[in-house]
Amino acid sequence: MSTIHAIFENGVFKPTEPVELPDHCEVEFEPRITVASLRKSKEKETAQLAPKLAKVYTILGRRHDGGPVDGAARHNEHQP
Repeated sequence: MSTIHAIFENGVFKPTEPVELPDHCEVEFEPRITVASLRKSKEKETAQLAPKLAKVYTILGRRHDGGPVDGAARHNEHQP
């Protein structure tokens, strides 16, 4: 028997292609999450965070008027 790919949805494993097994037979398997599924999950999570992160990056991208613009130019100023 070959590997059967399925999608878990609403508490049920649904094969993505036809499976040649007799009706009502009992099977045993160990589910593994595929890399593609993990990638889709991560992309969805990132998409949900994007608007919130955009606000953070906007705030961090602002230039503040306190202090020197180029700190490297004053690097040795307080050195003995």
